[in-house]
Amino acid sequence: MRILFVKLGAIGDIIHTLPALARVRDSMPEATIGWVAESRSAEILRGNPMIDELVEVDTRAMRSGSVLEDMLPEVRRQIGGLRRIEYDIALDFQGLLKSAAIAKLSGAKIRWGFSRKALREPASRVLLTHTIDIEPNSHVIEKNIRLAEAALNIPGHSGPPEFPIFTAAEHRIEAKEIADRAVGSYALLNPAGGWVTKLWPTETYGALAEMIHDRTGITPIIVTGPRETELASRAVEASSGKAIAATPTLKGFYELARNAAFYVGGDTGPTHLAIAAGAPVVGIFGPTEWWRNGSPHPDDICVERTDITCRTDCHRRTCGNWICMDINPADVYSAVTQRLSLVSIQRTSRDISTASKDVRLS
Repeated sequence: MRILFVKLGAIGDIIHTLPALARVRDSMPEATIGWVAESRSAEILRGNPMIDELVEVDTRAMRSGSVLEDMLPEVRRQIGGLRRIEYDIALDFQGLLKSAAIAKLSGAKIRWGFSRKALREPASRVLLTHTIDIEPNSHVIEKNIRLAEAALNIPGHSGPPEFPIFTAAEHRIEAKEIADRAVGSYALLNPAGGWVTKLWPTETYGALAEMIHDRTGITPIIVTGPRETELASRAVEASSGKAIAATPTLKGFYELARNAAFYVGGDTGPTHLAIAAGAPVVGIFGPTEWWRNGSPHPDDICVERTDITCRTDCHRRTCGNWICMDINPADVYSAVTQRLSLVSIQRTSRDISTASKDVRLS
């Protein structure tokens, strides 16, 4: 079978769909799998042996003009090579007109997506042939897995999600060079993000970094992208110089997160990448929901304002109050210590389990 994944969007959107890819590949090892993704987010998919064809698009050119006269011709131009594989089925994980148009123009006769009430742009339903109803209070990872299982008639699976991300030696070397700047173990703090309303104030990251350094001895590393170095500089300054700054590549960050003592950040791509890497995570969420977009791992912790009502289904990109991110650094540090205690418990349990096996073997 030839299967096309359509998931565009930002890095976090791609990461949230990776468990569905793993589920399909595990159940259908002989299938041909293609993926259409935004060029700006496709780095996380490049070099992935689970994907037979990666088609990168720039949807900014699809956003202006009418659907028939402008968007559809632009989609057709960008995905012109897709039809050579003759996909049997397309899965639209995005729920937008442009993603449904890509599924339609791929030539796939069967096109699955979410039901109208779960679509971000309900009009895209007319371009789909099949839909699935999803519990609205489901985590986005769970929603994507359920769509793949329903569309491909794969038996349900309740295990933890897998995040198939593949890196190269250069990324591991990059991560080691950054880690070697730390004294002992290190933690990653990311003050950046896409929406301004998702940002915890930069200086509070600096205050948190100083607490972490002084109370645990762990080196805080402020990680940002190359366009956000000013944020990193401000956070380092606010930490009284206790933190260091780094601007790793996407996959370099992934390798760095794999060995981090923990990670702290908001609802942004690096947070989801840290979760995928298996780092212990403390999230700081405001206008978006941890239960839907945050970590699927039960030990990870979210610090959020539960004493205000305006957060319910907020999703505002601008806000005159912005009180949801008025969170004390001491509260975040408390969550960090709680998360670290869970790591210690897990390590103790593993040590006991290993010792028991050694006794039985002897």
